[in-house]
Amino acid sequence: MEKKTCLYDRHVALGALMSPFGGFIMPIQYTNITDEHNAVRQHCGVFDVSHMGEVRITGPEAERYVQHIFTNDVAGAPVGQIYYGMMCYPNGGTVDDLLVYKMGDNDFFLVINAANIDKDVEWMQQQMQGFDIRFEHQSDYYGQLAVQGPEAEAVVEEVLGLPCKELKFYTAKVVAHPQPLPKGGESQGDVDIASSGKESPSLGEGLGVGSSIIISRTGYTGEDGFEIYGSHEFTQKAWDKLLESGRCKPCGLGCRDTLRFEVGLPLYGDELSADITPVMAGLSIFVKLDKEEFIGKEALAEQKANGAPARIIGIELADKAIPRHGYPVLNEAGEQVGEVTTGYHCLSVDKSVCMALVKTEFAKLGTPLQVQIRKKVFPGTVVKKQFYNKSYKK
Repeated sequence: MEKKTCLYDRHVALGALMSPFGGFIMPIQYTNITDEHNAVRQHCGVFDVSHMGEVRITGPEAERYVQHIFTNDVAGAPVGQIYYGMMCYPNGGTVDDLLVYKMGDNDFFLVINAANIDKDVEWMQQQMQGFDIRFEHQSDYYGQLAVQGPEAEAVVEEVLGLPCKELKFYTAKVVAHPQPLPKGGESQGDVDIASSGKESPSLGEGLGVGSSIIISRTGYTGEDGFEIYGSHEFTQKAWDKLLESGRCKPCGLGCRDTLRFEVGLPLYGDELSADITPVMAGLSIFVKLDKEEFIGKEALAEQKANGAPARIIGIELADKAIPRHGYPVLNEAGEQVGEVTTGYHCLSVDKSVCMALVKTEFAKLGTPLQVQIRKKVFPGTVVKKQFYNKSYKK
């Protein structure tokens, strides 16, 4: 049975097209995908991403444990820093891609994909042996909003009253935010992200309205934006305030996929999987082989040194036909050399493009390839996976 987020009733009241995704019933679109896509590219949109999973790792060996399961390097990270990376199986295949927030000394907040929550939690718990840590699965406590677009900073500051201007890309902080939400953009005081105790509620405890929330300068759209974690009550009130302002358009998972795709961001199950390693996906920058150890290091080091058998590439078609997940990719001789992972008519650049997993010998930029769309074959060329330039605020 699919779960519902804390905003489910609001999506239904807005007439959203609802569909199963990652074990939840989620809004796919409210008006249409193109309008919502363009709102994020040009102005501001808000997504309900409360289906995402959250895990908190604390204790004397929390950092050592995170280093063990995570491909990126969090050693000595400053408080408030966020890292993107993967958890991998010993053979290098991907368990999941995730964000790791450094909340304090030996205190980490992990954000995992909705469709992988149960699998990830089980995997992480299996790796705990020999580590002095506390593992808290907090997914049921949190609601999460993603406010995205070039106007996101002004909207978060002025509509929600949350101070965020000073946040740099991939950093976060905890904000004290008592009930009710402020009027007229009256910002509440910041709380030391590393602190705990009575003056600053510990994350995961007392998450009713009035407790702390987490705000980070992150997103999945290629635009500037923020992700805000808080109680269900806070998330509902914040959603209402954003929509009442008229400055932030509600957006569904349909345009979330078109937005992430055209800036080359991977989706687990498409560009990453148990069979697709971070090296194959072109994400080696997030695999830190100079770390002492992590699960999958040997296999990934071998792929980086000797080459992976296949790679995720971009293909631009000469025609307006739209490639879809699973469609065959052929070489000039008509032999199948891979398959499409994600494909769309790219809204921001008006081109038919796709990402595909192909044999490495066909992954070089400029290589001519073909995509079979039903019974017809369409010519294309290997291009960079980033079809549209990101607009992050560094």
